[in-house]
Amino acid sequence: MAERLSFKEMCAEFDVTPRTLRYYEYIELLSPEREGRARFYHPRDVARMKLILRGRRWGFSLEEIRQFLLIYDEQGDEAQMRTWVESADKQLETLKAEMATLQESIESLQENRDQIAAMLETGAPVSSETA
Repeated sequence: MAERLSFKEMCAEFDVTPRTLRYYEYIELLSPEREGRARFYHPRDVARMKLILRGRRWGFSLEEIRQFLLIYDEQGDEAQMRTWVESADKQLETLKAEMATLQESIESLQENRDQIAAMLETGAPVSSETA
């Protein structure tokens, strides 16, 4: 990777829109170097962007990600890891609950789909109440 990335290169590298990248700057998750109107992102910004996107993929809010990055900036690695473990534990519980709800929905939909498919195959009457 280059020493620094331009705004366009950063968008391409992380497959984000210019609007998203500008928003992350606006809420101070990223602080690129500025040269006139141009913005340049250094390896630290790239590392932060990876953390931001990973956090979003895992379901963390931008505010939670901000707090995580602030802890890293202000308190160092050990504090960051302790806070991360606590946050990860909470998020894992949330995701497991969501997964259980989704699994119930999948099973219910599959059962209903199978009933209607069986009715169609046998020529049994299908009504809106079946669905």
